[in-house]
Amino acid sequence: MATTPPPYVPQIHLYRDWLARERGLRFDSYDALWRWSTTELDAFWQSIWDYFDLRSPTPHTAVLEKNVMPGARWFPGAQFNYAQQVFRHVDAAHAAGFAAVISDNEKGQRRELSWPELRRQVASLALHLQDQGVMPGDRVAAYLPNVPETMVAFLAVVSIGGVWSVCAPDMGTNAVLDRFKQIEPVALIACDGVSYGGKDHDRLAVVAELRAALPTVRHVILHTNLAQEPAEVDHALETAQPCADFHTATARGDAAVAAFEPLWLPFDHPLWIVYSSGTTGLPKPIVHGHGGTVIVAMALKTLHNDVGCSYAPNSFGERYHWYSSTGWVMWNAQVSGLLAGTTCVIYDGNPGGSKDRPDWTVLWRFAAREGVTFFGAGAAFFANCLKAGVDLSQCGDLSSIRALGTTGSPLSEDAQRWGTAQFAAIAKTDAQKDIWWCNISGGTDFAGAFIGGNRELPQTPGRMQSRLLGCAVESWDEQGRPVTDAVGELVCAQPIPSMPLYFVGDTDHQRLIGSYFDTFPPGHGRKPGGGDLGKEAGAVWRHGDWLRIFPDGSCVIYGRSDATINRHGLRMGTSELYSAVEALPEVLDSMVVDLEYLGRESFMPLFVVLRPGLTLDEALNAKISGAIRTALSPRFVPDQILQVAEIPRTLSGKKQELPIKKLLLGQPLDKVINREAMANPGCLDWYVAYARQRAGAAPA
Repeated sequence: MATTPPPYVPQIHLYRDWLARERGLRFDSYDALWRWSTTELDAFWQSIWDYFDLRSPTPHTAVLEKNVMPGARWFPGAQFNYAQQVFRHVDAAHAAGFAAVISDNEKGQRRELSWPELRRQVASLALHLQDQGVMPGDRVAAYLPNVPETMVAFLAVVSIGGVWSVCAPDMGTNAVLDRFKQIEPVALIACDGVSYGGKDHDRLAVVAELRAALPTVRHVILHTNLAQEPAEVDHALETAQPCADFHTATARGDAAVAAFEPLWLPFDHPLWIVYSSGTTGLPKPIVHGHGGTVIVAMALKTLHNDVGCSYAPNSFGERYHWYSSTGWVMWNAQVSGLLAGTTCVIYDGNPGGSKDRPDWTVLWRFAAREGVTFFGAGAAFFANCLKAGVDLSQCGDLSSIRALGTTGSPLSEDAQRWGTAQFAAIAKTDAQKDIWWCNISGGTDFAGAFIGGNRELPQTPGRMQSRLLGCAVESWDEQGRPVTDAVGELVCAQPIPSMPLYFVGDTDHQRLIGSYFDTFPPGHGRKPGGGDLGKEAGAVWRHGDWLRIFPDGSCVIYGRSDATINRHGLRMGTSELYSAVEALPEVLDSMVVDLEYLGRESFMPLFVVLRPGLTLDEALNAKISGAIRTALSPRFVPDQILQVAEIPRTLSGKKQELPIKKLLLGQPLDKVINREAMANPGCLDWYVAYARQRAGAAPA
């Protein structure tokens, strides 16, 4: 006779039970728990270390050696390795019948990578890299798509103390070189090409350009991602010579592979280099450490994203998917599922089909086939599904999905209501009748999230549920005073372990300080819960987002604080206007910029992408203006509405508000934006022409 499985208990509830049992700590609300976690830093982060049974062959002498930003030093004396934490799960996960990685792509090339095979390939490639002279601290650059080989390469590099850095093959050569030239890699792991939007894109010529422009590279490994037949593989390898074949480098199975163990490294040994999505100048090469990245990822993924270990009794065989390219920090978030023994389910390709045949059901059908339990994507993905009229009942059996994750930009209330209604219509479980949204906001800068989900708190469409444990996030006014139920600067008043160690090449740390710490320098402001920070407490992290914290602790991000609309003394983030405009069925996408002129009133144009076949006429213009007037205020009705073919976006899908604002204020295009860091650079010509028209210049 079949037995009914026990009811699911949220991961954060299990942690609270552990705190009560092991520490004698009981909290009557999440707010009380959060305040403890952000004021008693040593106790909280030690509890995370113990709760997840993190291990070091040597003890740490402190949790936080000195509470200061920048420069906080965590767990001195401890040794760590990201790959060690992953390999802890090999035997148990495999014995329970769970894969490490499941992948698919546009061509239907589905693969499963078992935990023992993951470990064997990582060990084989790590030994190969050591044979080529790669030493701890050496930087290894990767030019690879979202495939299992990239996860293998990452784990191999960091297991021997190498410092990993990856760029997606959809980035242009110059954009890649802007990043890799700064870090001077000793090795390059690249691919022969990618498939995207129904087309193959050869990248062998780009690989040749990269190796020619990177004189520090001593060794190249080529993954034949496009080549399938032996003759095609041989041709690709011959074209890229001199190079090693990725599949050969991961093919070893000898005694040395069986005996391989990742190196124990200092807790703050560099793990990877990620890059800011800056619009001017060279991207910032941000370095994070092994231990800090892992401990923050464990707390985020498990307690707040509610993603469990696949083979744990409470997990229902977790299958974790967050759609991303390797050029977005959400790829790092996806691979971090392995840290907790979770099966990572990845897709390589265009989530919207192709230009000729748009199809926003691709990822949903993939999730149905693979039994995904946690389905994450950028907020723009869900907005596109809403606009395309996707019907989830036609996408296969989605009954395994119990959580939807979103980030990258603010998720509109309409998009969240759409997803909730879709799952209510297809619900096979009580949980799906009110599907849980894990809407997070954080960033590449610290490889984590400040605000996110909590399974035990109520949901309000358009809002994030809570500030995360250990993250002393507040909304501050211009004087550094915390505000509630009002829009202010998002700050973090206490250090967290995954904050950057340093920027590459920033020897005096002035670039790091200028990026996050010069708005609220040492002695500015107060600690969460009361008390002055004091001059010895260091600076306060300013993230660059507008944040509103509601009395119940839920939050809304109103866009970047450097892309704010300030009309007639009223300040507003752009996301509120987009919610009003994009709720109209005629509007597919939009972007607004506020052009402020010294001594003159501002001029605010609104750019809209309309449904195919529609033209912006007087009636639709009035309808859009009316929607803004009703939802916001007459003050925010744009001075001009213009129909455009596309809204310029970054590779991670963010609207390029600030670069277009600078362009329209008269700055040259090449000084404000990097075409090769964009998803749709072809659309810029229209904006350049409009800028010339605004300036009164003759067309080129």
